Amino acid sequence: MAKSKPGHCELCGRERSVSFHHRIPRTLHSNKWFRKRYTRTEMAEGFYLCADCHGAIHKFIPSEKQIGRDYNTREKLLEHPDIASFVEWISTRDIGRVRTRARQD
Repeated sequence: MAKSKPGHCELCGRERSVSFHHRIPRTLHSNKWFRKRYTRTEMAEGFYLCADCHGAIHKFIPSEKQIGRDYNTREKLLEHPDIASFVEWISTRDIGRVRTRARQD
């Protein structure tokens, strides 16, 4: 599991323990399609997310290739209707509430 640190989630804005989310998932860094389009530096870029938002991304966009190709910026993630709805909802929740509806099935 990724190391976390205190900070603000770059999606919901809540002050939480955050971990680094790669714009291009690390499993794709050796993929030819991505190597042609992105430099090593670009593939190493990302942003810090709370566990709730990070989990929501991987729940609503289960394909890592789709994350890397279509949802590799904060703005693109927030254009996804399920993620946008989740972020709007979670941003109003108390810090004490953990493991939110993104983890429920």
